[in-house]
Amino acid sequence: MQKILIFFTFLILFLGLKTIASAHNQCAHESLRSWNVKAKTIKASFLLYRKDTVVLEQIHAFQRVAFADLSKADQEYVLEKQSKIEHLNLSILTSQNIYNQFITSNFYLWIYALLISCILLFYYKKNKKKSVFLRFSPLFLLGLIASSFGYKILLGTDPSVVDAAFQPFKPNVKTHWDNDYFYIESRGIPATHEMMTGITAWQQQVPVPQCYVGSNAWQVPLNPIIATTPVPVNAQHFTKGAIAIAANGVPIFNPYTNTGIDALVDGQLDNWGGHSGRGDDYHYHIAPLHLYDYSSKTLPIAYAFDGFAVYGAFEPDATAMKTLDNNHGHYGSNGAYHYHGTKEKPYMIGNMVGKVTEDNTMQIIPQPSSKSPRPATMPLKGATITSSKSNASNNGYILTYTLNNQTYKVDYSWTATGVYTYKFIAPDGTSTTSTYNGQKPCNLPTAIADVKTLDNQITIFPNPTKEILNIELKNEILAEDITEISIFDIQGKKVFSSNKYLNSIDLKNFEKNIYLLKIGMENRFFTKKIIVE
Repeated sequence: MQKILIFFTFLILFLGLKTIASAHNQCAHESLRSWNVKAKTIKASFLLYRKDTVVLEQIHAFQRVAFADLSKADQEYVLEKQSKIEHLNLSILTSQNIYNQFITSNFYLWIYALLISCILLFYYKKNKKKSVFLRFSPLFLLGLIASSFGYKILLGTDPSVVDAAFQPFKPNVKTHWDNDYFYIESRGIPATHEMMTGITAWQQQVPVPQCYVGSNAWQVPLNPIIATTPVPVNAQHFTKGAIAIAANGVPIFNPYTNTGIDALVDGQLDNWGGHSGRGDDYHYHIAPLHLYDYSSKTLPIAYAFDGFAVYGAFEPDATAMKTLDNNHGHYGSNGAYHYHGTKEKPYMIGNMVGKVTEDNTMQIIPQPSSKSPRPATMPLKGATITSSKSNASNNGYILTYTLNNQTYKVDYSWTATGVYTYKFIAPDGTSTTSTYNGQKPCNLPTAIADVKTLDNQITIFPNPTKEILNIELKNEILAEDITEISIFDIQGKKVFSSNKYLNSIDLKNFEKNIYLLKIGMENRFFTKKIIVE
């Protein structure tokens, strides 16, 4: 028995050392590569990307370059590198990953179980005390059961990782977050492509800017929970409102319309998978795979409203998409669940893996609302939209369509006071005009500053820290502006709070771990990940 115990002990040690060696190899120093910075070439390796600045490491020096000065290929390389770093950081905060690092694999789990069983049996034979089994066996079995069902709960998502997906589309998208939700503010109009071109089953709706801002912003839960029974995304569920938000701030609806029709198959969608709904609100009905033309393939193209990311043809580590489950996704190498968008049904989400609340209108709540200045219109059978261009004043569009081999136009615009004018132009040049009073067009708020802006105004040091965390304000922010300072642990529990500015916080009694610091002001807030050693 002693020999068996010694054998399994060495086996566990060997597997542990092998894991450490593998991790070391993954962290090996990156070789030098050529970087195209404006008109010159730099030989260096990637070190850091922060605040629109890329830090490159040369043989005996560091070089700071502006992200915008890099070639497109180098920018994509930086985004992929940064995404991998952020996903690695996410693995620290995700209980899924903590679980996976130790006992996810059934192989290692049963080796662990066998080793513990040998220890108990050896102790029993030596001491002949059955009380050992009575004391430890229930705990051991409980641990195995907990391991089997532990994947059902997530402790939370690092909001800075979520923010990385929206970064390539700013400033047309604004983001911020609190302890429960990640908020996305937009006007629902994509800056990455035209709209409406290619539609052959037109509902006669046209896109107007929406006010998805403030309390009407899109919300992605930061503490997703796996549903006991995933709810299908089909013609019976989620037929009103969005089920996800694209990284460019455009909502994504169920592939089926509220009449139970597949919008893509019916010809209702444009060349980018979107159209305008009855509220003149533009949205997608399938996965926006075209967003990878503007983002890194290691970043999500969308986030579902159950809290889980949506990727395209690649995994978060840039490898090819792996086999999908019935929900149209799977667990990634970092332990977190994610979906994948494809060109085939169900296009993006088969079933909502995370818990969501569906109201009696078949809509996920909470969810922002859209507003149209005019009543909903009827479909125009036989019409095909050939183009939709911004007007010269950039306050409207000129939509062109064909019907019975004749060309028609809709020239519509809006004023700053919320007056919407629709001019319908016939093939012979005659026109009719309709005017409506609607909501005032809104711009994305500048009052809510993003993390990058406040990073220049608030300094946190030292970080990591062992005892004291100092908070230094620059001239733009006064101590009187601070209304809240809070610290949350990785479970999202508030462990420290103050309703006024403190220039230092004593962390001596904090456990060694990662925390989230939140500094609130009247209309904005600053968040920072801090490490207590």
